[in-house]
Amino acid sequence: MSTQRPKPCPICKKPRSEEFAPFCSARCRDRDLANWFNDDYALPGPPASPDDVAKED
Repeated sequence: MSTQRPKPCPICKKPRSEEFAPFCSARCRDRDLANWFNDDYALPGPPASPDDVAKED
């Protein structure tokens, strides 16, 4: 039998909080959101051309 350890907060590695899951606090949740807004994260694949994005609207 193996017991799974709870995964830590992906930002600071502290234990997760149920209130802010998967993060430990509002601060880490907001830091993660800021990373998305600042293009610190990216999805794999070729970049989308502006013309293709305009066609979707």
